[in-house]
Amino acid sequence: MTANPEASKCSKNANKGVPIHVAIIMDGNGRWAESRCLDVSEGHLAGFQNLQRVVSDFAQRGVRYLTMYAFSTENWDRPESEVNGILELAIAVIAHETQQLNENGVRIKHLGRVDRLSPELRDELEQAVEMTANNTGLTLGIAFDYGGRAEIANAARKMIKDGLLASEIDEKKFSEYLYTSDMPDVDLLIRTGGDFRISNFLLWQTAYSEFYSSEILWPDFYGEHIKEAFESFNERQRRFGKRL
Repeated sequence: MTANPEASKCSKNANKGVPIHVAIIMDGNGRWAESRCLDVSEGHLAGFQNLQRVVSDFAQRGVRYLTMYAFSTENWDRPESEVNGILELAIAVIAHETQQLNENGVRIKHLGRVDRLSPELRDELEQAVEMTANNTGLTLGIAFDYGGRAEIANAARKMIKDGLLASEIDEKKFSEYLYTSDMPDVDLLIRTGGDFRISNFLLWQTAYSEFYSSEILWPDFYGEHIKEAFESFNERQRRFGKRL
């Protein structure tokens, strides 16, 4: 198993103003719908529709990796009708958007479990990943049925299965067994919707990320709001535990 040399460290040499890896907790679809007296499904639809313009915006700004928290391991506990609506919408969106993303040079990567997904959704994800595998533009990580603790536990199980000795395991080796093995750590973590929780998202990869919380609900987070997140990132001094 070979990892990208960048993957074992945060992107310390990123150009000022351009984080190499951005991760987004897309929160607020339900509140967006409620504020408009719409069904929650309309909020999720608006959230998925926002994906394309956000991906395009980040690509144009020079971001190399963008990871979106689309569906967590805990989201299965939501009402069955809402979960089914999200899953059906995900199938439709992936099927509809993959070709355009491929033409734009985007590489799609799935982060998370696949065993609990429907065969149709699993097939759409696998086809999207395969179709875009050789693209060299922005890498779009789709965290679907993803949980940070589950990812770490899964990595530990795989190392045991591979027969690694305790003396062979360090942070670099551990990173090679994560879903993000060929991706650098996260520079900027954005959460929309006003909360300040990381909600079990990329626990290992965000150890030294800059965190930005926006009051804007996810379907409305684009354009000027992304610019504000970048401006906030540029105001930070990234010391990585050192005294500068």
